[in-house]
Amino acid sequence: MTTGIIILIVVALIVIWGISLYNNLVRMRNNRENAFANIDVQLKQRHDLIPQLVETVKGYAKHESGVLERVTQARSAAMSATTTNEKVQAENLLSSALSGLKVQLEAYPELKANQNFMQLQSEISDVENKLAAVRRFFNSATRELNNAVQTFPSNIIAGMTGFHKEPMFEIPETDRATMDKAPEIKF
Repeated sequence: MTTGIIILIVVALIVIWGISLYNNLVRMRNNRENAFANIDVQLKQRHDLIPQLVETVKGYAKHESGVLERVTQARSAAMSATTTNEKVQAENLLSSALSGLKVQLEAYPELKANQNFMQLQSEISDVENKLAAVRRFFNSATRELNNAVQTFPSNIIAGMTGFHKEPMFEIPETDRATMDKAPEIKF
């Protein structure tokens, strides 16, 4: 009789332990989703500002249409992405296109002095800084979830319940080389 009770208690403890691990994984997944919702808010602001920036630049840089088209196409792709992973990819492309636009704008000193352009640049810079902060939070939440999904013993529960490693919000390899170079300063 006592052996049966001990076995029953051990089974109950294992079930409670499994439920606890599962609930922890769910909390981590929800934390990651919440972090991406914060990114979405900043991305919405970014998407709203880009057409204004493009229109302002168009007035000065009529022959730079290729760069402006890439920014516009990347924005459209970013706005139509539906899953978190698609949004991460599309936003990386948009960041790359915006970087190309910034490089092209260096050739237009009169544009850089335009008040509307300066205000838009300031707003976009503010949004980009906020995006960087919420991306760090998202990557932290993703790292926590990935650690739990990949470490023992929670990986057992994760595998049985459909949790898997999620991608981080990282800089694309193509932009990484540019960012690793020191900026050129010319007078």
